[in-house]
Amino acid sequence: MGAECYYEVSQIAYIKLVLHALKHRSAAVNGLLLGRLRQDGGATATVEIADTVPLSHSQIGLLPALELALIQIEEHFEAQGLSVVGYYHANERHDDVELGNAAKKIGDHIFRYFPRAALDNKKLERMQPSKSRDPVVQLYTRDSSKSWRQTGSDGSNQLTLKEPAANVVLLDYISSEKWQEIVDFDDHLDDISKDWLNPGLFN
Repeated sequence: MGAECYYEVSQIAYIKLVLHALKHRSAAVNGLLLGRLRQDGGATATVEIADTVPLSHSQIGLLPALELALIQIEEHFEAQGLSVVGYYHANERHDDVELGNAAKKIGDHIFRYFPRAALDNKKLERMQPSKSRDPVVQLYTRDSSKSWRQTGSDGSNQLTLKEPAANVVLLDYISSEKWQEIVDFDDHLDDISKDWLNPGLFN
């Protein structure tokens, strides 16, 4: 890949993935990250994560279901100039800080499409009302040995929030229990009247 890569997540994408994890606190959840790669010229590149699609809270690890979702999601977002740029995953227990085998397997699968990012949101339960600009998620990237490695452990900050006030807005959504409204692909397959695009979530 050559260039050093940074990741910038939009407020919409960020809030969706956190609300998805909060809705299903006792289950593992996952979803796809949609965005684009911006070459900054020179030695750096930025993955701009513009949106997220919550996938599952019960069918995690089933590649056929993932393939079906990938096809529909790619077709929808292609017109907006967005493609799958990564994957997010939250374990069942908030104190489980390991990137599990299911997450790694799906991350490897996504890597074939876009060799960049996997997100694993672990710090949700420790989030306190504050004006912090730090995301409550952890970023993993795949290294040359094909292992997933958490970035930022050396003090670098490769993942940033596009909007500085995103955590303030997120806390407002949490206090109003907006997470109850989030719909994932599992919900849609159970009831096709539920829209996995979540068009009314930010109204």
